[in-house]
Amino acid sequence: MPLCDIQAQYRGLKDEIDAAVLRVLGSGQAILGPEVAAFEQETAAFCGAAHGVGCGSGTDALVLALHALGIGPGDEVIVPPFTFFATVSAVCRVGATPVFADIDPLTFNIDPNLIEAKVTPKTRAIIPVHLFGQCCDMDAIWDVAEEHRLHVVEDAAQSFGSEYAGKRCGTLGAVACLSFYPTKNLGAMGDAGLVTTNDPAVDKKLRALRVHGSEVKYYHKFIGYNMRLDAVHAAVLRVKLPHVGNWLAARETAARRYDALIEASNLHGFMRRPVAKPNRRHTFNQYVVRVPVGHRDALVKYLKESGVGVEVYYPLSLHQQECFKFLGHRTGDFPTSEEAAGGVLALPIFPEITEAQQQRVTEVCAAYLRQSVRRGRVTDATTAANEVRSPRRGLLDRRGTQKQDEPRILRESAARLASGCRLRLSPPSRGCEYTQSHNPE
Repeated sequence: MPLCDIQAQYRGLKDEIDAAVLRVLGSGQAILGPEVAAFEQETAAFCGAAHGVGCGSGTDALVLALHALGIGPGDEVIVPPFTFFATVSAVCRVGATPVFADIDPLTFNIDPNLIEAKVTPKTRAIIPVHLFGQCCDMDAIWDVAEEHRLHVVEDAAQSFGSEYAGKRCGTLGAVACLSFYPTKNLGAMGDAGLVTTNDPAVDKKLRALRVHGSEVKYYHKFIGYNMRLDAVHAAVLRVKLPHVGNWLAARETAARRYDALIEASNLHGFMRRPVAKPNRRHTFNQYVVRVPVGHRDALVKYLKESGVGVEVYYPLSLHQQECFKFLGHRTGDFPTSEEAAGGVLALPIFPEITEAQQQRVTEVCAAYLRQSVRRGRVTDATTAANEVRSPRRGLLDRRGTQKQDEPRILRESAARLASGCRLRLSPPSRGCEYTQSHNPE
C-alpha cells in the first residue's frame, strides 16, 4: 500500500491528461507559451491572487520570490527549523542568512510568539511554512511583519487550497510559493512551481528573473535564472485544477476516518493525531501523527515490513543539518523542533484512499502496539512523557492544555489492546481537533 497513490489519480483522468500532453507535443511549444500562461491565470484566480508566475519547482519559486523582493547578502530571513530543506536553502542561495524560530508543538508550524525576539535591524522577511496542509497563525505573523516593515513570503508548497480566515493560501503574504510535485494536493507529472502576488511590479520582475533576467529576448536587465515551467506540466495541471475541490474534500474525509479509527483502535494514548486549529482549513497534504520518540523508528520499520507506505517528515531539524553548521547552532537550541523530528511519521493519505486501506493501516499500528506490550516496552510511564513534552508547555493533552495523566492513558490503551479487544470504525469525529474525552470508553 503506497504512501500516496498517484497512479489512481492518473487512471481517473487518463483520457483528458493524454489528450493534453498530445496537444502540447503537437504544438511545438515545449516551454512557457500559451499553456503556461493559461495555467498561471487559472491558478492565480483559484488562489484569489492577481498574478501567477510559473516556474520549474517549488524550490525555484522560493528563490525567485526572495530575489524579486530584493533580499540578498547582508539580509536576514526568519524561518522555522522544522520544514523541508528548500525553505532554508533558498534563503542561502540568494545570499541572505536564515534565522530560526522554533515551532508550535501541536501544529508543527512556526510559533508566532517566538518570531519578534528574532527580529534585528538586518531582518527583511518572515517565511511562514504552512506545513502538512495547515496555514500558520497569520494574524500574529502579520502583526510582527507590519510593526517591523517585513515582507511575508508564504511557503505554501504543502498547502494548495488551504485556508486561513476564509482566505486561501497564495494570498496571505507579499508573495506565495507553490509546489506541484506529483504527490501534492495538485500535482504535475514532475517538478513544477508557481509564485503568486498581487503586486504588478513584483510580477514583472519574477517573469524576467525566471528567464535569465530578460524582459526582452537577449537583453538582460538582471542576473537571473533558468527557472521556466514546461508546457506539458502546465497542460496536465490545467486538466487537474477543476478537480482539486473534490480531492481536498476527499482528503479531509480520509483524515476524519483516521481520527475515528485511531480512537476506535485504542491507539489515541499512543498516537497523537493532527490538530486542526479553528478558523483554518487543513487540507492534509500529509496525515502526520506523533508517537513516543522511543517508538517512532521501530513503528516505521514495522509498517514498511507489513507493506504499508510510511514517511518521516522530517527526521532532523534543519539547524542540525551538516550544511548549516556555519550558522553556529547546537543540539538543544530548538528543542520543540528536535522533539518533533524524533516522534513524527506520516500515514498513507491521498484522495482515492479507501476505508479498508485505512483500516489496514491502523490495524498494523495496533499490532505493533500489542507486540510492544508483550515485550514490555510500554508498561512504564517514561515513553508517554516523550510524546508531546514541550520545554515551554509541559505535557499537553489532545486539546493542547496541560495535563499529567498521559502515562495512564498509554497504559490503558495498551492494556485494552493486549486484552484482544475487537477493532471497529466509530463514527467520524467532528473535524480533526482533539475535543473528545480521555476516557477510553
